[in-house]
Amino acid sequence: MGTASDIASFSFEEALKELENVVRRLESGDAPLDESIELYAMGDKLRAHCQSRLDAAQARIEAIVADRDGKPQSLRPFDESAA
Repeated sequence: MGTASDIASFSFEEALKELENVVRRLESGDAPLDESIELYAMGDKLRAHCQSRLDAAQARIEAIVADRDGKPQSLRPFDESAA
């Protein structure tokens, strides 16, 4: 399982896979209470990272400028700092 600093460098797919592993471990009921709490905290960080990556992707999609027929005409630069 990755650390919080590792999570920031995860792609969406890596974070989602790790989140699925955390959920599987929690659902198994085999983890002791202290480990379950740590897993839950890690899962929350992974969920937030995935949401952030999805939000950034959505913003990029919305940056597509359409012509009068609704067809993509061009892209305008996406300002990630504004997201």
